[in-house]
Amino acid sequence: MANENEVLRAIRERRSVRKFRPERLSAPDLEAILDAGTWAASAKNGQSARIVVVDDPGDVEALRKANAEIWGRPEIDPFYGAPDIVAVLADGDTPNWLQDGSLVMGNLMLAAHAVGAGSCWINRAIEYFDRADGKAMLAKWNLPANYRGVAICALGYPASELPAPKARKKDYIVHV
Repeated sequence: MANENEVLRAIRERRSVRKFRPERLSAPDLEAILDAGTWAASAKNGQSARIVVVDDPGDVEALRKANAEIWGRPEIDPFYGAPDIVAVLADGDTPNWLQDGSLVMGNLMLAAHAVGAGSCWINRAIEYFDRADGKAMLAKWNLPANYRGVAICALGYPASELPAPKARKKDYIVHV
């Protein structure tokens, strides 16, 4: 590629990880990932998103159980055994809450790759944090009830090689 650099290479090489080693991320790796999330672009620099590092094992289990239930697959671990779980939420009273939180997720995932960790975007946070038990979790975390779930970021060190990239679709870019 003509404009090769670390950032562009990381964008092309990052993959979703669905099998993690059991050890938690090192403190420096986790802090680097979280810091990258805070530098995500946001509408009018409103920084409506919040990054919640879920350390409490009971909270992690509640999130796992609810996520699997919403998915309709209560028998599985929707977080793929990730040892570190981060919830990305955003102020639902702002018009661009979903976009703001999505950009945070992108930064978290790219940063994880950059430090040799793995990540996976886990859906169903919108549904969970809009439910009564999700609102109770927000209250437990001292977050306002108007915060909406964007996604869960499953983090850890990959337990296997990253999957090979799939070809990009031919009509991905349209010039008009």
